[in-house]
Amino acid sequence: MKYKHWLTEWLENYVKPVTKHKTYLRYYDIVQQHVKVQLGNYELKNLTPLVLQHYTMRLLKSGNLKTGRGLSVNTVNGIVTVIQTSLRSAYSVGQLNEYFGDKIQRPRSFQKEITSFTVSEQKKIEREILSCPKPRMFGIVLCLYTGLRIGELLALEWKDVDFQKCTVSVNKTLHDGKDVNGRNTRIIDEPKTANSKRVIPFPKQLLPYLRNLKSASKTPFVVSSTKGKAVFVRSYQKSFEVCLKKLNIPHKGFHALRHTFATRAIECGMDVKTLSEILGHKNATVTLNKYVHSFMEHKKEMMNKLGKMLP
Repeated sequence: MKYKHWLTEWLENYVKPVTKHKTYLRYYDIVQQHVKVQLGNYELKNLTPLVLQHYTMRLLKSGNLKTGRGLSVNTVNGIVTVIQTSLRSAYSVGQLNEYFGDKIQRPRSFQKEITSFTVSEQKKIEREILSCPKPRMFGIVLCLYTGLRIGELLALEWKDVDFQKCTVSVNKTLHDGKDVNGRNTRIIDEPKTANSKRVIPFPKQLLPYLRNLKSASKTPFVVSSTKGKAVFVRSYQKSFEVCLKKLNIPHKGFHALRHTFATRAIECGMDVKTLSEILGHKNATVTLNKYVHSFMEHKKEMMNKLGKMLP
């Protein structure tokens, strides 16, 4: 069997039924755009660790089919994951006599630097949003004070907001996708991980804004389009980019709002376990590793305050 035929079989019968739709779409795009292009015509039995290693190196040097440049380490590792998973399934169902995907030497990846907004930048953003006539933009402020991911924010419904307890319940996420006709659509799915299902308290100072937003809203979504529907992720990201440009604030991705929330929480003295639960991380170690610099700065600040006790 040619690898391209197995990839089609694998996607439809081994990936699609058991994974989130977003995962399936990501795997499908990787297969179509990368793996089938250069490895698809190989017979499964002719794929070898050396063939796969040479392919991995080509991806790093010239894997971008549009520009001829190399792909990022994270992108290459995503492609390697798809290859390894597909070959493992082929071996488990008897299409391969041995599994050799684990012999691929992955390129070393580096954790991206955490970027967050300064206090002054945050205040500028808040003033701009709170004076903005577009109600949907308030979601940006909500992210700054809850650490919501963009998909969690856009899937948030009014029934998930408890005005008495000042909490929001995260039980779903939204992402952009395609419908059966290939048209752009919004897909509401399960949260990123089991730990992503959580209840987040928000500052009581947000209550008046949320109440006003709710009273004027005619849709089930906290953040909605002018037509009363959920907002596309890319559309909301672009709106945020326009906001930053207007304020002359250097570009940062929407996820920087989540990092900013975490940074401010640490600066205010929030303990790592509480922050981890609010962010929906698997455990406190994940949070500590991600925000190690912020935690160290907070520790230094606390030690300097302690040092003032010296005569």
